[in-house]
Amino acid sequence: MACQPVAGLPSLPSLSLAAAPKPLTVLNGSLKVAGPKGYCPDPATLTETDDSAVVFLGRCAAGNGVRPAVLTVTAGAAGSGVAVASGGESLAGFFATDAGRATLARSGRAADVTLGTALADKGVFLMRIEDRSAGIYWRGMLEVGGRLVSISATGPDLPPPDGRALVERTAVALRSANPRN
Repeated sequence: MACQPVAGLPSLPSLSLAAAPKPLTVLNGSLKVAGPKGYCPDPATLTETDDSAVVFLGRCAAGNGVRPAVLTVTAGAAGSGVAVASGGESLAGFFATDAGRATLARSGRAADVTLGTALADKGVFLMRIEDRSAGIYWRGMLEVGGRLVSISATGPDLPPPDGRALVERTAVALRSANPRN
């Protein structure tokens, strides 16, 4: 069974995803990347350094009843999860600044991003973002294994409420795959 390509997303490659029946282990085994039911991590999209990783997830199979979308999971350096521990108010404050909006923008330009809703819910800091290059989408941040992990959900005709739900479900899958010791 193979994941299906996701077409029509600006600035993202057309993905041909291989099914991953179990979580994808990254960062020398310190983190397992898992998606919600119906979405698989694509090992071919993994970009890893000594202290960070990025991987895309897509539908595991056509006709599996899940909406076409690309989930992006980015994991920061060991210890970076303390940024989430400070709570939603300080994160919202940072992302409201030019420097914060520039980090969210695909272009790297703060002027290209408008931060809408920003809230903390069930240990996940959630933001509704409008990016000139990517449209409107949801991004979530949480701590997993001491690392700051960012999740975004984008897709053709992905309504913002569905994007938020995908981010939240991915956060649950990541926590499940990485139980605290």
